[in-house]
Amino acid sequence: MRSVIKILGIAAGSFIYSIGINYFIVANGLAEGGFVGISILGLYYYKIPLGVSFFILNIPLFLIGWKLFGKRFIFKTILGVVFVSIFSEVTKGWQAPMSDKLLAALYGGVINGIGLGIIFRSGATTGGADIIGRIVNHYFGYSMGRTLFAIDVIVIGVVALIIGKQTAMYSLIALFVASRVIDMVLEGHASSRACLIISDRSQEIADAISQTLERGTTLMEGRGGYTGKNKEILYCVVSREEIGRIRQIVRDIDPAAFLVIYDVHDVLGEGFAPLKATS
Repeated sequence: MRSVIKILGIAAGSFIYSIGINYFIVANGLAEGGFVGISILGLYYYKIPLGVSFFILNIPLFLIGWKLFGKRFIFKTILGVVFVSIFSEVTKGWQAPMSDKLLAALYGGVINGIGLGIIFRSGATTGGADIIGRIVNHYFGYSMGRTLFAIDVIVIGVVALIIGKQTAMYSLIALFVASRVIDMVLEGHASSRACLIISDRSQEIADAISQTLERGTTLMEGRGGYTGKNKEILYCVVSREEIGRIRQIVRDIDPAAFLVIYDVHDVLGEGFAPLKATS
């Protein structure tokens, strides 16, 4: 059942991604990074169907990936590529030319990010640059992120030379927006906050948080880098709505305390989402 849900997720993500590509990117003469970007260039200049060229470009990488990383990894990647190839042809007539290319880039980036985020969250990829990134990492040790960035830069550079700098700039905006939306889909909206509190009265603050907010806390041992004195560091995670009360508790008990608040994602456990929900 879980495998069926993941396959449906890959299909849904691929469908949404294909809509973003055709409805906003291709319809407004923009481009993408990676192998989809290469396929879009093939569509613009040689009228090669995007889905066909995208699938063909990935075939040699399937064979290499199968040999290096095994059938389990490559199976979901093949599904992602096949679904994107099919849906990009199904939706090729769904286009919305816009007078404002900036809006097209923004909307396209959001839709593409949602689609890719669902695909990645389902455990698949869209092949192409992702497989190359893994191969380069396997043989040369370079990080996947660096390789993927280099491939996107090369493709967008070619777009700048062939189509024009303005199109390349709008395409970069779409890529940036998509990357941020992918992070949101994968990690969730940061509705929780983590707090680090350094104080000489950490235990009192911990007791107040427990009594007032009914939140658990953790006390850790630390040492001041300048003074060399031992310090207790209090760590806790609270909802966004409780941050004001945390500040007030710390301010009332120890105005000289050091408080750090930052976003956290996928908080699982008592008081938040149940851990078993992600298994």
